[in-house]
Amino acid sequence: MQTNPHTAEIARAIIGLSRGLNLEVVAEGAEVKEQVAFLKEHGCDLVQGYFYSRPLPAEEFAVILRDGLPPL
Repeated sequence: MQTNPHTAEIARAIIGLSRGLNLEVVAEGAEVKEQVAFLKEHGCDLVQGYFYSRPLPAEEFAVILRDGLPPL
């Protein structure tokens, strides 16, 4: 989205259409904080992707749910 204005416009259109239909908007594949900020700024409800975590086995995810994330 940062390098291609067409991609950003498509994302805005999809978010707007979803909002108009009273749908929850979930973005997948966010990798950098600028993408997350853009999506949140434009009304995206949920964002997932490598920015937050790589895919995890269920056992590792259960540990994070139980103990929380380790300090940065």
